[in-house]
Parts: sequence; structure tokens; C-alpha cells
Amino acid sequence: MVGMTSNPYFAASAPIPARDRILRTAQDLFYRQGIRATGVDRIIAEAGVTKVTFYRHFPSKDVLIQAYLERRHAAWMAWFREALSSSRAAQPEAERRRAPLVPVLDAARAWFGLADFRGCAFANTVAEAGEAALPIASIAAQHKHEVRDAIAALLSPNVRARADIAWAATLALDGAAVNAQLGQASTDAALDGLRILLDALGSRPPLP
Repeated sequence: MVGMTSNPYFAASAPIPARDRILRTAQDLFYRQGIRATGVDRIIAEAGVTKVTFYRHFPSKDVLIQAYLERRHAAWMAWFREALSSSRAAQPEAERRRAPLVPVLDAARAWFGLADFRGCAFANTVAEAGEAALPIASIAAQHKHEVRDAIAALLSPNVRARADIAWAATLALDGAAVNAQLGQASTDAALDGLRILLDALGSRPPLP
């Protein structure tokens, strides 16, 4: 998971209860190291809790992974919606009509620019989960649908295939996030490609 101090959608706080401490430790380690590479013993040690305390709150690692994704989903979506809203508010009215998906590009630029950026936590976790993927995939699917809905809200209700355009923009964002993990040159190329795709998607004509 992304670092708690450098990430705008996870704020640092005062000392917290054991369950939250476990979750915060897990979300950092799972995102940075992956769910397979991160063992329960390491989470227990870094969270500063006992095994009894850990298993009282999370009977298994799979339960912890699901809680991690649910927590990240809520926090990331709050950040993403605010990023879209702020960017849209800064657009001149003419640009909103001409290029309604610019806020997605602005949000992507901010996201990819984080020092601890490691791509999409949901895609990464599903890819690692293997046989445990079903409940995890359900959370990931919900996340992607809400990303699509947030993007759709940028588009006029009169735009043809509004939901399809928003879904295509979501896929474009996902693809850019994968490539942005490969270094600065790849990040720049990913953002350039994303801009082209979003411009094309946002220029669809309204319904007659």
C-alpha cells in the first residue's frame, strides 16, 4: 500500500487502535511489496501487536486482504472524486464542453507522481490472488465501476454512449497506470497516450 505520510488520500494521525494499526501497516506493505511477499508475521511485528490481537481482528490473511482493499477503495475514491472536482472547477466553461475528460488526466498526473506509486492496488492484488481471487475480484470490480461512474459524471447526459465512454476512459487510465510504473520516460509516455485517448473519447458528439 502507498505510504501513509506521502499520499494525499491517506493522512497520518495520532496513535490509533490495534485494528487500524494492523490495517495501516498491511496497506503499506501489501501495496509496496505485494500480498504474497508480505507475511502475517511481518505485519504483526511492524504493527506492534501480538498474534492473539492480530487474529482476534483478522482470522486469516485473506480477511485482512479484503479489509485492506475495502479501506483503500473508500479512501482512493474520495481522493479521486475530489481530484476530478477540483480540476473541473478550474476549467473554463468552453474547455469543459470541448474536453470534459481533462480532469481524469490531471488526476492521473497527480497519482503517477507520488513517490510511492505502484500502480492500481486492485489490479495488482487480483493478479496475485490466484485461487483466493473471487471475493477480491468482487471488491476490485466494485472499485472499477465506481471509477467509471465518477468519470461519467464529467460528461454531459446528452453525450452518446456516456457509460461506454466512461468505461473506455477507465480502461485507458488502467493501461496508463501499468506503464507509469516503468520509470519516468514511461510515465511521460503513458500520460501523453492517456491525453490522446481522453481527448478522442471526450469529443464524441451529443445526441441529436
